[in-house]
Amino acid sequence: MALQPSLALRQITVALLLMAALASGAAAKSHSKAHKTVLHKASTHGPAYGNTTEAIALASELAQQHDLPKAWVREQISQAQFLKGVPKMVLPPTVPTAKNWRAYRERFIESRRIDAGTQFWQTYQSALTRAEQTYGVPAEMIVGIIGVETFYGQNMGNYRVIDALTTLTLNFPAAHPRAAERQAFFKSELGHFLVQAKQQGDTRTTGSFAGAMGWPQFMPSSAAKFAVDFDGDGRIDLRNSPVDAIGSVANYFKAFGWQTGMPTHYAVGFDDTRLDKATLLAPDILPSFSVSNFIAKGAVLDAQAQKHNGLLALVELFNGDEPPSYVAGTDNFYVVTRYNWSSYYALAVIELGQAIKANRGLTSIPSNVR
Repeated sequence: MALQPSLALRQITVALLLMAALASGAAAKSHSKAHKTVLHKASTHGPAYGNTTEAIALASELAQQHDLPKAWVREQISQAQFLKGVPKMVLPPTVPTAKNWRAYRERFIESRRIDAGTQFWQTYQSALTRAEQTYGVPAEMIVGIIGVETFYGQNMGNYRVIDALTTLTLNFPAAHPRAAERQAFFKSELGHFLVQAKQQGDTRTTGSFAGAMGWPQFMPSSAAKFAVDFDGDGRIDLRNSPVDAIGSVANYFKAFGWQTGMPTHYAVGFDDTRLDKATLLAPDILPSFSVSNFIAKGAVLDAQAQKHNGLLALVELFNGDEPPSYVAGTDNFYVVTRYNWSSYYALAVIELGQAIKANRGLTSIPSNVR
């Protein structure tokens, strides 16, 4: 989900994904589309907001803030429907779930998703190549993002975005530890969505329960800032144009500082005789150590990593009751986490893209038989 700085929402998203990944039996491996369909049924529609005092006040505020016709905004808000189950979905889990990178990884690095990503790459190879040339972002990173976010368009969400965002603006759960901040975030996103809906003449757009839209699951503010008309048809359409989605993801990465040619991470080990793991972990996923400082604090890097020209972060990924996994994250790893503030998410995107790239090499059709 492409969000602007929104740590709480990203943490909730990660928690939900981890819970799903740890679920037992076939349910844990079922297609995510079926999972969201169940959520939608559980979150039945309540009444429209109508001309309540709160709805009218919200419409007036957003119309003035975004220079939109007040009557039109009031009509859209009044017709938005309360989604009964959605407020509960943004609450942190009542029982914390142990993070497990291996379980999380299995949910995304699996044969069906790799095969679908291989087909996606083959179908849109020209657009992916052009995006790589234009923005400097490797095709496998773009393919990895779209694969993790929506299973290549198979699961873009079936909630009306205006319903979801109005619900999370007017009925955000007070029990949330950062309720005021989160409610303000969704109100801002609702304003961006209304601007886009007015421009496009369509308020029926569907997306996730949190308002993320299209193949890349951009929030409305991200769509406003980073979405591009990459297919050249004169309009931006993240739901019906995979080519626009490809260009928009690449533009997002570039905007957040992607450095062409830089690896996302390196393998890392430890020299226990001089290891200062607490200091290495203190900045979390933010690259903060030069290679020499990283090594001085007990990290062990291979020859390629020792030549890295930039800062590194020690990224820790828990594996339930098993020992954690570690990688040395670069500035480009950090860029991937700007899409979703989670090292688990970032590494899943990276490894899915790498697996699909490798699979393309294995399944490529010889030129003489095409």
